[in-house]
Amino acid sequence: MVLLIVMMAGIEVFAGACEVKQVGELQRQSQSVEVGEARSVRADLRMGAGELNLTGGADALMEADFSYNVDEWKPEVDYEVSGDTGELSVKQDIIAGVPVGEARNEWDISLNDEVPTNLVVQMGAGESNLDLDSLTPTGLTLHMGSGKTTVDLTGDYARNFGTSIEGGVGEAKVLLPSDVGARVTPKGGLGKINAEGLRREDGSYVNEAYGDSEVTLDVDIQGGVGRITLEVV
Repeated sequence: MVLLIVMMAGIEVFAGACEVKQVGELQRQSQSVEVGEARSVRADLRMGAGELNLTGGADALMEADFSYNVDEWKPEVDYEVSGDTGELSVKQDIIAGVPVGEARNEWDISLNDEVPTNLVVQMGAGESNLDLDSLTPTGLTLHMGSGKTTVDLTGDYARNFGTSIEGGVGEAKVLLPSDVGARVTPKGGLGKINAEGLRREDGSYVNEAYGDSEVTLDVDIQGGVGRITLEVV
């Protein structure tokens, strides 16, 4: 994905006060993190701008491929285990400088399907695709920036968990399961909501399985998301 110059125009007015980042050759980096003794994990992903693709299917706790053409955008990966809980962090400070040229920044991250994971994602600008259908999530918190986000929650989950989508001025698409009860509650300054395969109930949107299935998926959407599409798959 190319971070278009127009996307950087919003911060260009600050160029005089910020360090200018030079665009160079595309660099690629692969990294794998083993789960160790952890029985559950909290994963914290923080990307300033670019494209984030998250899926399951990793043999290790995390298998990731990073591509970037600004040296300072190299992501920092850290993992520690305390007791039986792992703390995984993948972060990057991209707001510290203004790139000149066609900047690229892409993360392709796979997580382990079997390890219970509480996922926190913070996006600045760009596009994110979060495919959680094969994972074992215990929670998801997504802080959106500007751009587009797709969250796939269509898995056959064995336990209740909550999802919170906050902030942002772009578009969010949330894919929901048909066999697992799902309730989506919008809160505060939201834009247009398109809800396919859902009915209104007490200020929320629920699917047909809600109230009947043993597992319930709760999704709270709040803040300035411009357009929201809810779709039962």
